[in-house]
Order: sequence, then C-alpha cells, then structure tokens
Amino acid sequence: MSPAQETIPVLDLRTARRADGSFNPEFIAQLRDATHRVGFFQVIGYGGGPGQAEELLALIRRFFDLPLEERMRLDNRLSPHFRGYTRMGTEVTQGKADAREQIDYSPDREPLQDYPTNQPYWLLQGHNMWPDKSLPELQPAAMAWAELMSRVGAELMRAIAVSLRLPEDYFDEPFRDTPAWMGKLVHYVGGVVEEAGDQGVGSHADYGFVTLLLQDAVGGLEVLPPGTRDWVSVEPTPEALVVNLGEMLEVATEGYLAATIHRVQAPPPGVDRYSVPFFWSPRLDAVIDPVPLPAELKAQARGISDDPSNPMLASFGLNMLKGRMRAHPDVTERHYPELMKP
Repeated sequence: MSPAQETIPVLDLRTARRADGSFNPEFIAQLRDATHRVGFFQVIGYGGGPGQAEELLALIRRFFDLPLEERMRLDNRLSPHFRGYTRMGTEVTQGKADAREQIDYSPDREPLQDYPTNQPYWLLQGHNMWPDKSLPELQPAAMAWAELMSRVGAELMRAIAVSLRLPEDYFDEPFRDTPAWMGKLVHYVGGVVEEAGDQGVGSHADYGFVTLLLQDAVGGLEVLPPGTRDWVSVEPTPEALVVNLGEMLEVATEGYLAATIHRVQAPPPGVDRYSVPFFWSPRLDAVIDPVPLPAELKAQARGISDDPSNPMLASFGLNMLKGRMRAHPDVTERHYPELMKP
C-alpha cells in the first residue's frame, strides 16, 4: 500500500450496515477516523448500474469533443442561475483561472421571481441547460447519476451522524423535499490556458456537506490534510468515488470534521482528464446549527479554519451563493451587478 493510500482510506459501502439494518461499528470507526483525521476517503460498493460510470464519462468526452459553437449554445453567461457551460479558463479559484471547462447542473425547478432581499440565494434556483439536439443522451445520464449520488450522499450523512454519536436521522431535515445538490461535468486540458499554468483547480475547500467525485484514471487531485504541510495525491481507484467533506460540516462540528483543502493539478499538455463532482447539499434556506458533540469528540475539535477573505456561513444558501459568485464573476456581473462588492 502506498503512503497516499494509507493517508486516504478506501471504505466499502456494502459493509456499512449489518443484517439487521443498523450501522456496522467497524465501518463507523473507519469513517470517523477518515472524516476527522483527513476529511477525504474513497468508497467502493456504492451501487449503480453495470457500466454506468464508464458510460457517463464517455458521454462527457463526446460533449467536450463537440465544436465550440455547439458547446457555447449552453453558455453559462446566459443563465441567471449559474448553470450551463463554462468556457475553458473562465472559472476562477483563488483569483486565478482554472484549466478546465465544464457543465454545471442542479435540480431543475421553476425560478423564483419574488423572494426576501435578505435571501438572495433563491436566485440559484432555476432550469438547467443541456445539449438536447447535439447530444440528447447526456441529460438523462447525468440526472440518473445525480439520483444515484443523492442516495449515496444521504446514506453517508446518516453514517456520519452515527459516527458523531447522534441519531442516524439527525441531518435528514435540512435535506428534506428540495435539496439543492449541484453536479459538474468537467474536462481538464493541460497547456491550453496559459494564465492557469499547472492549476487545474486552485486550492480550496468545498462549501457544502459531502462531495462525491467520479474521476477517470488520469489523476491530479491532491489534498492537504489538517495539520500537515505536504500535499497528498488521491490515486484513482477503479470503481471508487472520492469523498470529502465541506465547510458546513466543519462549521457545525467546530472543526471536529474537516473541510480539507484540495486542488487539481492540470494534466500534461495534450492529455485530457474527465471528472464528475457531485455536491450533496441541503435546501437553500437551510441554516445549520452547531452539532451537540459528546465531550470526548468535542475535546478533539480543532476549531474552524476560517479565511477572513472567505468566511464560512451557517446559512447554506448564502454559503453556496458566495461560492458561485467567486467562481463565476462574469455571470455575477452580467445578472447581479448589485451583489458585487465595490
């Protein structure tokens, strides 16, 4: 086993529950260690149809092989909900362009025309944009993947609750009825975006609850576990999802659970990398209260690793809107100039 595999464990979701339906204590202990010590792990045995992951990655490749004018029909600057196609090098992390292009999608719901001024996050609700004429197979495959990932995300949240010695349904309520999950279909290419250099995605922490990542065999994902200085590669594992925790769980547990900093190194020039991150997230109006940790776990909480320039917020909707605006300033400026800071 490599040092990276020792740092980032692989858990088998098929062993999560015992025959009577209760969670397996051994699985819970492995999960507690991974979520506290690293904030990253991989899961196998998560379900899905035969070849489902491979088919989705193949469809993504076909989309990004379409002529640019076809992809631009989904230009995310046309969407006031931050959906659709983001051109290569126009998403920003840490103020620097990323060497990737992507489609963003979420639950397809009617936009809200009227909402309180102190709840601007409702502008994130709306319709997706798909290549219905040039690649009609993509939408059903991507939405089926989102349905599968929603089930996996919900099960992991229940296991995390048990790992914190809480009832397994502790986190269910914020996700009830209208979870605001987000999916991405991503293509990285090295050597194309000059200003990006080797930055596929710059260092950051995710702002939600649980991220589930399907990645191809190219690699490039690196993590910086809490209290360490050395980046660790997340080696692609066949038939596995990479899982990491977001800021909402770090805030709620005062840092017992880790929203770990990570980045993606751009592949070498001429090499393509494809991935499907899925962010299992609660309702936009969910406000996450502090979790009542038992004394033993509370004593191990590290506190919140807050960045004064990018504060973590207890309101999920506001945290998500902040993240979308920072990543896509061109969309914000076009549709919501009043929300941009002077």
